[in-house]
Amino acid sequence: MSEILFINGKVRFPITIDPTVWIFDDRKVDLTTYFDETRENTSELETYLKNTSEHWDREIRDGAAFPPIQQSVKKYKKEQLITGTFGIPFHPFLANAEILEDATQVEIETVDHTMTLPLETVKNAILGFSKEGKPLKEDGPVHLYFNDGSNQQNPIRNIRQFTII
Repeated sequence: MSEILFINGKVRFPITIDPTVWIFDDRKVDLTTYFDETRENTSELETYLKNTSEHWDREIRDGAAFPPIQQSVKKYKKEQLITGTFGIPFHPFLANAEILEDATQVEIETVDHTMTLPLETVKNAILGFSKEGKPLKEDGPVHLYFNDGSNQQNPIRNIRQFTII
């Protein structure tokens, strides 16, 4: 079974993606709580600036000394990685591929069929790549979840490639 995904079609740069490395990506989201949370539409720049300013404030207030809880935080994060269920927003990958202006739909090719969805729906989707700390080998490499959670119980599985049309 292939663990590699492709984004091609009406893009400036066709992309090959390996979802097995996403576990280390800071953009990952916890799928067990993602659809239950209320989200504000914030840009990546706003999020970056907010995190940077919080870090700056903490450095000014506390200095650069590491708190004694640092080891327990690392242990908790490691435990979370090996037991968590994660996904990643699909939008940054589509942005890197640079979709052409006349593209309106995405053809999703799975193992046994092909479906076509509106580009905006897929742009805002989440790609699930890990369940209970393990890669999606049986019906993966990724599951596609709509951002509104409407297919949370029945995501699109066995995806092999995305063709922008």
